[in-house]
Amino acid sequence: MAIATTMRPLVSLALPQEGAARLATQLFLAIAGTLLLTLSAKTKVMLGPVDISMQTLAVLLIAAAFGMRLGVATLLLYLAEGAMGFPVFQSTPEKGIGIAYMLGSTGGYLLGFVAMAVIVGWAADRGWDRHPVKLFSAMLVAEVVMMAMGFAWLALLIGPEKAWQFGVVPFIVGDLIKVALAASLVPAVWSLLKRS
Repeated sequence: MAIATTMRPLVSLALPQEGAARLATQLFLAIAGTLLLTLSAKTKVMLGPVDISMQTLAVLLIAAAFGMRLGVATLLLYLAEGAMGFPVFQSTPEKGIGIAYMLGSTGGYLLGFVAMAVIVGWAADRGWDRHPVKLFSAMLVAEVVMMAMGFAWLALLIGPEKAWQFGVVPFIVGDLIKVALAASLVPAVWSLLKRS
C-alpha cells in the first residue's frame, strides 16, 4: 500500500476514492485547470523582443499535479473550449478564434501542450514529482518536444529559418526558467506535505 501511495500524483490527495464524488471532483479540477490555462495565456511577461506567456508554466504544473490522465484530459478540454470559439488562447479574440486560430502559427505549440501533459504526467504518476532533478529532466524533455512540434508546424507556414528565428530562439531562456521553477515548486509542495 505504501508503494501505491508514493506513485500517485499530488492531486490524488484531494480526490475521493471512488464514485460520483470522485468524478465530480475530477471534472471540477479539469475546469479549474482550463481557467488557469486561460489566465496564464493572457498573462504576458516582456523578455527581450517578445511577450512570453505563463502558459507553459501552467501546463507543467497541471501535468505534474494532476498526473497523466487528468492532466491530458484538462489540456484536451482546454483545446476543445478554444475550438468552440471561447477566447481562451493567448491572442484570442484579437487574432481570431476557434479552429481557424488553432490552425495558425500557434497550432503546433497548442498540440505540443498535450504532449507536455503526457510526458510530465507520466513522470508524476511514477513518483518523479518528488525529486527536483528527475522532474526537471522530464519537464525539459516535455519542453523540447513541445517546441519541436511548434517549430515543425510553424516551419510549414513560414519556412524553417523564420520559424527557428521567431518561434524558438526568443523563447529558450524564458522556457528554461519556467521549467526550473515548475520542477522546484512541485517537489517543494510534496516536502511541505510530508512535514505536516
